[in-house]
Amino acid sequence: MKSWIGAAGVLIAGLSATAASAQSGDAARGQRVFNTQCRACHTLEKDGASTAGPNLHGVFGRKAGTGGGYDSSDAMKKSGIVWDDTTMAEYNRDPKGKVPGTKMLFNGVKNAGQLADLVAYLKEATK
Repeated sequence: MKSWIGAAGVLIAGLSATAASAQSGDAARGQRVFNTQCRACHTLEKDGASTAGPNLHGVFGRKAGTGGGYDSSDAMKKSGIVWDDTTMAEYNRDPKGKVPGTKMLFNGVKNAGQLADLVAYLKEATK
């Protein structure tokens, strides 16, 4: 019995460490994710134009649907989301699931490591 409990503890600790490292993300890898999956619709530069999606400069700490220069969906405006690490990850994992009625056509980043990397990059690049 003790060996089973010890093995379960090791497994849980290992899974927790994996989840924590995935959540920390790597901004350099996240830039590659952004460039291949997000850049076609989003810009990051201060005063950058909104294209098919909103400019993301200064997005962290901002209420969803309030970025200037882009007409967000009513669903996004009414979502109550304030962008932080958690909400950014949840939304980018499954945009339509998180905010039904969003204009975002992208189906989401399903790989947890890539998602953590993307959030790390956005947090750094949108300041």
